[in-house]
Amino acid sequence: MVTKANGKWRMCVDYIDLNRACPKDSFPLPKIDQLIDSTAGNKLLSFMDAFSGYNQIMMHPANQDKTNFITGQGLYCYKVMPFGLKNAGATYQRLVNKLFKPLIGKSMEVYIDDMITKSQEAHQHPEDLRQTFQVIRENQMRLNPTKCAFGVAVGKFLGFMEHERGIEANPEKIKAIIELGSPTTLQQAQGLTGWIAALNRFISRSTDKCLPFFKVIKQGKNMKWNQESEQAFRALKEYLASPPLLVKPIPGEELQLYLAVSKTATSGALVKECGDGIQRPIYYVSRALSKSEKNYSILEKLAFALVTAARKLWPYFQAHIIAVVTDQPLRQFLQRLDVSGRLVL
Repeated sequence: MVTKANGKWRMCVDYIDLNRACPKDSFPLPKIDQLIDSTAGNKLLSFMDAFSGYNQIMMHPANQDKTNFITGQGLYCYKVMPFGLKNAGATYQRLVNKLFKPLIGKSMEVYIDDMITKSQEAHQHPEDLRQTFQVIRENQMRLNPTKCAFGVAVGKFLGFMEHERGIEANPEKIKAIIELGSPTTLQQAQGLTGWIAALNRFISRSTDKCLPFFKVIKQGKNMKWNQESEQAFRALKEYLASPPLLVKPIPGEELQLYLAVSKTATSGALVKECGDGIQRPIYYVSRALSKSEKNYSILEKLAFALVTAARKLWPYFQAHIIAVVTDQPLRQFLQRLDVSGRLVL
């Protein structure tokens, strides 16, 4: 038994051997970035969470004995799908995609057991909720009331704060980094980079900002937190004290992609020009250069930055005209790039 964050208990069984014997279910999970973008900009939202969602799916009777476990009182098995199976997430996603198929992409978004009903206008939200509840009742799905919020303007979905103005970083994650002391062990330094990775979309040139941390981690167990790392850590805290608000682009409008390179990384910032003439960020991307990539010329690095950004921001390249902004002429490299979409150089 393992204690959950809310103080309740969860039953955990070691299914390593069972997972090794089972073929991998390749059913894809939705792309989180696309779900976040499609949810932002709505006036009213309702957040729902299934109550022990995996346990609401019945196990096939012929396979129940494969989930058995031993206790001091005897041998037991699960009649419902337990936590810990490697295909549990794919199985649940396939289920909710089937149940909410008429609503997904229109008034709903679903990621495994996290569900959200969205409405661009406040007056249509009750009808959108009615359709959602109808599907839930017809299929006897149970919700967790402690994790549900209905008809709100702001809420947290998949670790991001969603509201009509745009997308904000999770304040809990930012607070954890700001209040964190300087790492003194390898495990603490690795934990710091993991937390930063969850906020990469909000951090401009994140690889350059975090380079001193990676240098320290490469030292291994005998790492020493030096002055360079401490200065970078303080600068990162100052940046996260007022993180940017990311906006949602309108389908079909032209966006600007700013590219930048350094000796160690390539970076990009996808922005849109709002009605007030101010450019607001949509997405920040960054990638460290390998040893051989560091030998590229400036122009080659910029071309590589464009390729990297295009792969990461593929949905935006498909739906928008992208104006690439650099201080170097990239037109001569365009024919070598394996990117589609419409580019303005």
